[in-house]
Amino acid sequence: MAIAPMADVTDAPFRRMIAKYSAHTRSDGSIGGADVTWTEFVAADGLARATPEGKEKLMKDLIYAEEERPIVAQLFSSNEEHMEYASKLCLDLGFDGIDINMGCPDKSIEKQGCGSAMIRTPEVAQNIIRAAKRGACSDKSDGIPVSIKTRLGYNQDELEEWLPVILGENPALVTIHARTRKELSKVPASWNRIEEAVKIRNRINPGVLIAGNGDVLSIADAHKKLNATKADGVMIGRALFGNPWFFHPEKRLPVHLKALPTKGVNRDTLYEETVVLEGVEYISLEERLRVLIEHSHLFVELLPFKNFAVMKKHYKAYVNSFPGAAELRAELMESSSPEEVETIVNNFLR
Repeated sequence: MAIAPMADVTDAPFRRMIAKYSAHTRSDGSIGGADVTWTEFVAADGLARATPEGKEKLMKDLIYAEEERPIVAQLFSSNEEHMEYASKLCLDLGFDGIDINMGCPDKSIEKQGCGSAMIRTPEVAQNIIRAAKRGACSDKSDGIPVSIKTRLGYNQDELEEWLPVILGENPALVTIHARTRKELSKVPASWNRIEEAVKIRNRINPGVLIAGNGDVLSIADAHKKLNATKADGVMIGRALFGNPWFFHPEKRLPVHLKALPTKGVNRDTLYEETVVLEGVEYISLEERLRVLIEHSHLFVELLPFKNFAVMKKHYKAYVNSFPGAAELRAELMESSSPEEVETIVNNFLR
């Protein structure tokens, strides 16, 4: 189970919070959490062409801690030279893999011929995969694998035409967000199409792993989707918001998601009480809010040049489903520093 790449979300502070609070000792003695972690996407063009100051900021998106391993750097570009350069850079930085974003629906990304736009230019997509594999030295013993994250199609579902194009380039993994670009996240994810993707893979290139993404609410829900589709893995995205304990088998919030948030929906209505289970530690409200404070301080420590407003999407997720949540959320949305956040939360807890 993987942490999905999300712009302005899966940055180093967010990933480290998950690595810390989902950490647990497995039966074999190893430390568990997410099985693999993705970074937010990084512009290969910027890494190749930016001024020293600009490149320094982009490189901050590629910092990681050892406890996040295995970690995959996600890149986007429609320029072969830039993709090869950035992939080689990520290899040198010690990443465990490279992922190419072929699913982002953001219009500014699509104008560059990247993200979801690549579904409409399969030859460009093929060349970009080859460039990434060259940079990552994927065919050598000291290289790292290249994977793809994409969607079912652009304006319509074209999985049967699009997936074989990618499989033909023999990536290590293809993760499919089970919606088209046109659908964004406005409709339920079509997990039956992930099952079909597995069948297509089995016919064309059985050695490639297939993962599904979209509307995964919990670990139990992830297992249910895996069993139904026979996919090799699942990526979890929005359900991680406000829940760095997500991957811990013995810790959970006292409420659980019954649906994922959509624009304009009050988050307090998306949760319902968790059935109390023996052997499970339920996270107290105080701990939840203390972790929010910790996350805020870590954000400024690791990414001091970024706008603090980025943290506010996390506040919407941490602060819900308890008395006074709406009022506390409103106060936090006006904050501009971790110190201010700490004062607001401490006053609320008192």
